[in-house]
Amino acid sequence: MVKRYKTRKLYCAFNAHGVCMFLVIGIVIVFAMVFGGFLLAGGHMEVILHAAPMELMMILGAAVGALVIGNSLNTIKACGAGVAKVASGPKWKKQDYQDLLLLLYSLTKLMKTKGVVALEAHIEKPHDSTIFQKYPKINKDHHATDFICDTLRMMTMNLDDPHQVEANMEKQLEKHHHEAHLAAHAWQNMADGLPALGIVAAVLGIIKTMGAITEPPAVLGGMIGKALVGTFLGVFLAYGFVGPIASRLVQVLDEEHQFYKIIQDVLVAHLHGNAAQVSVEIGRGSVPGPLQPSFAKLEEAIGALSND
Repeated sequence: MVKRYKTRKLYCAFNAHGVCMFLVIGIVIVFAMVFGGFLLAGGHMEVILHAAPMELMMILGAAVGALVIGNSLNTIKACGAGVAKVASGPKWKKQDYQDLLLLLYSLTKLMKTKGVVALEAHIEKPHDSTIFQKYPKINKDHHATDFICDTLRMMTMNLDDPHQVEANMEKQLEKHHHEAHLAAHAWQNMADGLPALGIVAAVLGIIKTMGAITEPPAVLGGMIGKALVGTFLGVFLAYGFVGPIASRLVQVLDEEHQFYKIIQDVLVAHLHGNAAQVSVEIGRGSVPGPLQPSFAKLEEAIGALSND
């Protein structure tokens, strides 16, 4: 088991490295195409490079200040974690989905064959449970373990109406999903505001230029060019970086949310009286396509689990 877990960690690290490489490649493409096209068209970088530090100070400084004004401390912290999530990709990999189905199979099978008394020891202290310990990554995720254990605990208290349980689980998932998306909304709000902040910086540059209206045209032209760098940077940052970060973060969070929806599908199927293997097959159908284990592979894994 330890060897298997280490191998999986190496695979996840390699996969995360690949996702990060795509992020770097995307950034390189944005810079190369925008500034490469500018240079090929005969543009000169001196004006942009000279004006960029001050313009970025105004634009990004104001954007960060607006972020602080408009969000709670927890959301601000989540914004930083969101960037790391964009770089590493979704938390749950293909093996994790199969492990979740095997975990749920073990729990529902135990409940069906040996009753709620045998299940209580596992759901009251999941970190000490021999079943949960087989899947350390899931066991370390407090939301996944709490979601599973709290739902099963309700079942042990004779709340066995599938519709009530499903409605309660839906409320919990909606709450978790809403809280997880606060950081993505904050990033999107920043992206929406950056072009306007770029205009603010440009207007300040124009004000400075108007204060030097007696200068010769060559000097005024340079000052106007520097002022327009603010507009350029606001739009460039919004649509080239911050907006795509917000969009990708939403995609990652939505995929991770599906992991918890599978828990709901399996446990509700169990309450409808299905056999454990049928319940996990219903859950398997909700796994995102590229991450979905095949029917034969899952059946083989369940067979190996039964032989342990």
